[in-house]
Amino acid sequence: MRLTTKGRFAVTAMLDLALHGDKGPVTLSGISERQKISLSYLEQLFGKLRRRELVESVRGPGGGYHLARDPSLLSVADIVRAVEEPLDSTQCGGRENCLGNNERCMTHDLWAELNTTVYGFLAGVALSDLVQKQRNKTVSLVRGAASKPRDTQPVSA
Repeated sequence: MRLTTKGRFAVTAMLDLALHGDKGPVTLSGISERQKISLSYLEQLFGKLRRRELVESVRGPGGGYHLARDPSLLSVADIVRAVEEPLDSTQCGGRENCLGNNERCMTHDLWAELNTTVYGFLAGVALSDLVQKQRNKTVSLVRGAASKPRDTQPVSA
């Protein structure tokens, strides 16, 4: 199973967009700075995401991008598929000709089932789930720091 940079960066960028989009359109330069992803690479990804109607662009001053749908209606699988990232573990790329002459290898079904399982997992993870995890992570880190007991030493005169 291979998920390339394209798929990982698309999910990361969409998560950033979901986290910062409540204040208005989000610029690609902002995502680029926060996530350390090349601006030109983001432009390519967002072109594909826009064509698949996962994001909408806002032109002009204060423009940028926002989600085209509620994050609860966008799955990680939707995002990965939108940037044309195939999720395939088979040797033949799903063509069922692993050995040539339209012959499948002995483990073809195993890898095909893995594809189905991974896709099912990614389809079951909504963008809103990732947003909530990030927000909880930030809160728990802050809470964790505040609830740590201080190491106090008596002050000697």
